[in-house]
Amino acid sequence: MAYPRQPRFSRRQVVRGLMATTAFGVVTKFGTACSPGTDAGSAPGDSSAGGGEDLMVGFIYVGPKDDFGYNQAHAEGAAAMAANVAGIKIVEEASVPETTAVAETMRSMIEIDGAKVLFPTSFGYFDPYILELATEFPDVQFFHAGGLYQEGVHPDNVGSYFGYIDEAQYVAGVVAGATSKSGKLGFVAAKPIPQVLRNINAFTLGAKSVNPDITTQVIFTGEWAEPVKEAEATNSMADQGIDVVTCHVDSPKVVMETAEKRGIFSSGYHANQAPLAPEGYLTGAEWDWSSIYTRLGEEFLAGKTLMAGDIPHILRGGLADNFCKLSDYGPAVSEEAKAAADAAKDQLIKGELIIYPGGLKDNNGNVVVPEGEGYKQDNIELEKMDYLIEGVQGSIEG
Repeated sequence: MAYPRQPRFSRRQVVRGLMATTAFGVVTKFGTACSPGTDAGSAPGDSSAGGGEDLMVGFIYVGPKDDFGYNQAHAEGAAAMAANVAGIKIVEEASVPETTAVAETMRSMIEIDGAKVLFPTSFGYFDPYILELATEFPDVQFFHAGGLYQEGVHPDNVGSYFGYIDEAQYVAGVVAGATSKSGKLGFVAAKPIPQVLRNINAFTLGAKSVNPDITTQVIFTGEWAEPVKEAEATNSMADQGIDVVTCHVDSPKVVMETAEKRGIFSSGYHANQAPLAPEGYLTGAEWDWSSIYTRLGEEFLAGKTLMAGDIPHILRGGLADNFCKLSDYGPAVSEEAKAAADAAKDQLIKGELIIYPGGLKDNNGNVVVPEGEGYKQDNIELEKMDYLIEGVQGSIEG
């Protein structure tokens, strides 16, 4: 016989219900700790593996875990931490907006699941939500994916981790520049924040390394997930004769699929989107969170913390540190393009290539990198980037 389908509730709904029953004197044992792919697990402090108490680590995503993009990349990394590091359990919640909802989710993970480490992964979670909860729970470590942490300003139990994925974007730009027949590239971007601008500029600089006359048209949608605007932007670019398009949005799915339908090439971001564009996918700049989260998990179990200074408050790395990687080359990539891209990647890993050279100008003709050696990847000025370079068509204003 068929059983009636049980209703599914978000963590926030369950927490509200738990709080209500507690108010009426009902004591409830509740656990939502889960391994990847499950919806429920052991209660806090309960180790189903038998033996000691596992360390509970929480992950929060602004979108679905299967978005072929930002959230999927983090979710795959969280799954790797749980699978590779014995003694760690994870609890997750997806599609949590950048509002008080994330504060509610963090609180429930701490108070109900017993989480001692949290990874609220979206940019907009930081201020005020992470900062407020970090002050309230000084024994919990909060790791934010972005460049907003300031030493001496923010709580000691808050850290920032992010990768120099513009290195991978540079290499992807080399492939795009070598593949484009029109000399016109397109970039669909969410918001003109430093991390996005670095990707646009690095992609363009990589393309210009093989074709100095190439241009990149950028269109900002205004939000991390705007599927309709992303499709419109990609179609507009195709109409203008742009033949390679990439993006920095939460889910590149729409951009990749639209590019494939229009018969133009695409370069991915966050995760591997090759299945979405089997003919036109060239390569992509991917996060390697599986490597980073596994490494951090091992440090947590070794007793290392932000508060003790054992874990740096600012964690950064590039291709050489396995923070990012490149998607496999697609069938449309020529041997010449592969050779040029491989050479650039090798130089970046060895530290022999500076993406932002001295004397670099923005698209208004102003020098934005002083004459000299240029900016290496760890230069703090790059985390303040507020310009588009020469060759990028578009504006960060309005």
